[in-house]
Parts: sequence; structure tokens; C-alpha cells
Amino acid sequence: MLRTPLYQFHIDRGAKMVDFAGWEMPLLYASGPGGTPGGIIEEHKAVRSSGGFFDVSHMGRVRVTGRHARRFLERLCTRRISDMQAGQCRYSLVCNSRGGVRDDVLVYRIDDDEFLIVVNASNREKLLAHFQEIKGDLVVMIEDRTGKTAMVAIQGPKVMELISRFSREIPTLKRYRFVEKNYLVMKLLVSRTGYTGEDGVEVILPAGMTEMAMKLMLKDAKADGPASPVRPAGLGARDTLRLEAGMPLYGHELGEETSALASGLDFAITLDKDKDERGEPCVGMEALKRERDAGGPARKLVGLFVEGKRTARQGMPVKQGSREVGLVTSGCTSPTLERSIAMAYVDKALAASGTKVQVDPGKGGTALEAEVTALPFYKSKGA
Repeated sequence: MLRTPLYQFHIDRGAKMVDFAGWEMPLLYASGPGGTPGGIIEEHKAVRSSGGFFDVSHMGRVRVTGRHARRFLERLCTRRISDMQAGQCRYSLVCNSRGGVRDDVLVYRIDDDEFLIVVNASNREKLLAHFQEIKGDLVVMIEDRTGKTAMVAIQGPKVMELISRFSREIPTLKRYRFVEKNYLVMKLLVSRTGYTGEDGVEVILPAGMTEMAMKLMLKDAKADGPASPVRPAGLGARDTLRLEAGMPLYGHELGEETSALASGLDFAITLDKDKDERGEPCVGMEALKRERDAGGPARKLVGLFVEGKRTARQGMPVKQGSREVGLVTSGCTSPTLERSIAMAYVDKALAASGTKVQVDPGKGGTALEAEVTALPFYKSKGA
């Protein structure tokens, strides 16, 4: 398995390491700062109340440069790219020709002819091959920077207070904006983005400098002892946080066989952008327009409040009586709401909040009563 530049950092803090998309990643930590209890729930609550630090170096980072960089990205992404400003990020989808989702990505515009794309770890190799297909005869260079850089996310309501000790500029950034900074001997790219539903930043930095940078930041953060503003958090808490925030995850809510229009990510799909500035088609856009004109997708992504303490899991059918009307994509017991929640695709006629459904656990188990609700389950005032 691959290891991030922070592998030893995780081991030194008692992390339980697991295989995630071919990377050895921390699921959770044995304990928190000052000997406070560890675990997914504790890490989750720390992010909601104070702050958490996540190693997300397994995410792919791909640099796109050249005089046709914008044209390339217009062909590739469902969202308009050419009108982005330098220092701006945009969330977008990358589709196949059928309108299914190859990945969800974050695009950074560094300069007129220089961009950075952050992709999911499980899709990096697939997308690199796809990029070469889309490139065609365009004058564009595609460089995989994943092994040369690291990426960390620092999320939570007290994170900007912490960052203000190092920078006056970063706390003034608007959402989905970024800045490049020199700190000591390091060049950092810091964006006001995240995947937890909380305020915070994501930082890309040279791989060889990562552990030093994190030790400096977390050492300063520990000045207050057990009530430290930031504590390390693993993949387990990252998943429960994003689920509460109603954020889709590739392989669960998003996939090659799932229409981009069904995901509820309308803001990331510019349907009138069926061609780039030179008339080349945007991959998948024609299929999505045909689907829209035919009445839209048959199912819609919704939230479910599940009664009782049992948890709905990915792949469980959603029913009304004996009729199957949907499928669960993700589920957990929400540490914030202290109740069972799930995300599911259901027939669009049943997507209104308050609709009563049942989740079938299979193997003869008793059905779980559930109620459709709008996403997100949780919304932070500061995010």
C-alpha cells in the first residue's frame, strides 16, 4: 500500500491504520490531546465544537498547464471554468458520455493557463487516463503532483482563530477562494474549502515539509492542554461529518451508473455549456440535456431519518409496503443529532420531506421505519 508523508505522524499518535483506495490511512486515533478519549465519535464532536486535522494526502492532485488549459477543462467538467478568476476554486463533476459520474473534483485556477485539479484517491489512475483521451490535440500539459505534495484539511469553528496566529490574510478568504503563501521555507496553497460542513481550510504543501509543518501547528495548538483547538481525526469521523452535512461520496452517492442530475448537485452542472469556447462538446452534457428534456432522472437523492438505534447501510432497499422505491447509499448514527440517519435514492414522486418509507435490512430482519427529509441533516452557522 501507498503511504502519505504523514504516515509516521499517525503511527506516533496511535492511529488505527486501514487500507483506503490502496493507501494506508488512519481510521481513528487511540487518544486525543492531553490523554483525552479517542475514537470516531470523540473526533467527530471535536470538529463540530472546536477543530480537527485530517491527512487527505491520498487525494490526487493534478496540475494542468498550457495555452489550451481552459479549453481542456471546459471539455472535461460539467461546470463552467473559463470565467473563473485567479485564486478561485470550483467544485465540479467529471462525467462519462452517458452522464454518469466518473468523479467529483475541485478545480483551482492559479493563472490564465495554470490550474490544479483535486480528485478522489480511488479515481486518480482512471482519471489520468481519461484526461489523456480528452486532451486530444490540445496544447496542454498534465502532471500528476500527488507524490510530490501532501494535503491536509483543518476544519472546525475555532480553526480560523488558530490560523490567525500564522496569517492575517487567510482568515479573510471567502469560501472557495485560495491563496499561495510562503511560510518559513515552504510554499503553501491554502483554500477555504472542506468536506465536513464546518468552516476551515485545506492546505497543499511540499511532501518533504509536511511533518515539520504539522508539528509546528499542532504544537502551538496544544498550548491550552486537553481543550486544544485542533486534534487529529481519521477517515471514520470524516465520513460521519460529511454525511451529516449531506455531502455525496464517490462510490456511494456518486458513480458511473448514477446520473449526475439525480445527485442534487445542480450548482455543479452548467447545462447550457454543451460545448467549449471552440465548439467542442463537453463530455456527458448532451446525455444530461436529453435526460432533462425527457423529464429528468427517475430517482432523487434524499435524506432519511431512521427510527430506533439500528443503522441503515449502503445497498439496503428502500420500500413502501412490498414495493421497492429506492436504495440506501450511506448511513450512520449521527454523533451530533444522536439519531440514525441515511442518504438514499428514492423515486422522485416520494422525495418530499415527511414521506414515510421502510428500509429493508435483508436476511429476514425487521424493516426499519424511516422518514424522508431534505439535505443536509446539519448546517453549521460558520460554514
